[in-house]
Amino acid sequence: MKVWIDQDLCTGDGLCEEIAPDVFTLLDDGLAYVVEGDKIFAEAKGNPQGAEGLAEFPDSQLDAVVESAEECPGECIYIEP
Repeated sequence: MKVWIDQDLCTGDGLCEEIAPDVFTLLDDGLAYVVEGDKIFAEAKGNPQGAEGLAEFPDSQLDAVVESAEECPGECIYIEP
C-alpha cells in the first residue's frame, strides 16, 4: 500500500505523526509529510511531495495509517493500493 499527503490541505495538527510515527512526520514548516524508511517525501528534503511523493508502507502499519486518515482534521491523507 502507498500513502501521500496533500500539504495544501494539511493543518499541521500532528495527529498522523502521533498515530503512525513510522509513516508520518512533521517538518519545521509545521506540515506533515510521509516517510519511507529514512526518506522523507518533501521538496525541502530534495524529494517529491504531494501526489508525486507516494510512500510505501508495510501491511503491519495499515490500521494506523487508516486511523490517521480518518482522524486527520485537514482530510489530507490519501491511501492508494
